[in-house]
Amino acid sequence: MKRTIALVVLVVAAILGVVYSYLNRPPAADLSLNDQVLEILSDGGCLSCHSADPKLPFYMNLPVAGDIIRKDVYEGYRAYDITPLISALEQGLSPMPVDVAKIKKVAADRRMPMAKYYLVHWGSQMTRAKSDIITKWAVDFRKTHYNDGLKGERVGEPIRPIAKSLPVDARKVALGEQLYHDTRLSVDNTVSCASCHDLSTAGVDNKQYSEGVEGQKGGVNAPTVFNAVYNFVQFWDGRAATLAEQAAGPPLNPVEMASTSFDEIIAKLEKEKSYVEAFKEIYPDGITQANITDAIEAFEMTLITPNSRFDKYLLGDDSAITAEEAEGYAFFKKNNCAICHVGPNLGGESYELMGLRHHYFEDRGLELTVEDDGRFKQTQQERDRHRFKVPGLRNIELTWPYYHDGTRATLEEAVRDMAKYQSDAELTDEEVAKIVSFLKTLTGEYKGVPLTNKNKQ
Repeated sequence: MKRTIALVVLVVAAILGVVYSYLNRPPAADLSLNDQVLEILSDGGCLSCHSADPKLPFYMNLPVAGDIIRKDVYEGYRAYDITPLISALEQGLSPMPVDVAKIKKVAADRRMPMAKYYLVHWGSQMTRAKSDIITKWAVDFRKTHYNDGLKGERVGEPIRPIAKSLPVDARKVALGEQLYHDTRLSVDNTVSCASCHDLSTAGVDNKQYSEGVEGQKGGVNAPTVFNAVYNFVQFWDGRAATLAEQAAGPPLNPVEMASTSFDEIIAKLEKEKSYVEAFKEIYPDGITQANITDAIEAFEMTLITPNSRFDKYLLGDDSAITAEEAEGYAFFKKNNCAICHVGPNLGGESYELMGLRHHYFEDRGLELTVEDDGRFKQTQQERDRHRFKVPGLRNIELTWPYYHDGTRATLEEAVRDMAKYQSDAELTDEEVAKIVSFLKTLTGEYKGVPLTNKNKQ
């Protein structure tokens, strides 16, 4: 009798195993990579947690199960909204590089969906075969999307080299450079763009909060202007869509330059004959707000820093970085840093929650300010509270202090705390040192000369 029961159990287990394996088979190979990935994500139930309007199962109303599901849905959507990626795949559009990086890393680690989901929802498990499909899709995307000369295994890297140059109008650049350094954009002729974004100090001022007219201090740390052209939006809260739009902000900000209007600025500039002539040569309508910000944008497009040691490594020079620096890059990727800090600027391509895994603002011990609200300031959507544009990491060793609030004085502090608050990782001193050594390989050249900072940390 016992043998019979055991045999029945084995047969049933075998049948269930076969059925489970069948349901978890990868998508058909004759589908496009996009469609294969879409099928994997759909079967994996990603929209059940990572969307604003999830389709909840019938057992949501059960006492214990309901609490677990509500918690998973809250945390899932708080961490990541997969809706834009699903929409892009459905429409055959190009997804955001950050979405590609996140899905690839999660699939490679096979940490989603969680066991408590796929053991109930058969067919949703992330198998090795499915993971391989997503990896191939991500590599194919990067090879096609960036087209930046990477070869071999490095064609699939989440970080990309900076272009040697970008197409610009040299006349606009020359004019924009003048305007960038002109204090007449401020109400009392004391503050220019360069006052807070000094090119001799890596495009920042190395202060927690910058000083505007009459010594007034802003409430957020000034990010570097170098490589800002690669940001998908400008400002920590993303309120400017372009560099030109960003350039229009500080002149009228009452704390920064405090001019009452661009008419006031234009009246001052029109008193200088060389400005009038330069604008007329480029812009038929002369000196206007749109033309001032357009010229500044053209100049800022030239503020790129290619030829870092890491760029040389990406492009095939294995000797450009040391073994310790290469190991630091491996730790950087392992600890999920390269799912947000992606692309040529290692960031600037998404908004992310500050304090994803631990409550940063509670631990900080400082009173909350309006600037701590981040993207919420613009959208008034609760999900965007404490969500910020991800800063780029190029030349990061020169642009202290760190974070939107400028509370981290050293790169070591910033790395350790980012790992804790964003990835729930407690790094050892050795791991921190190696990641920092990697980050220092990201310092590039400006106009063919290695970027430096005349300030000493």
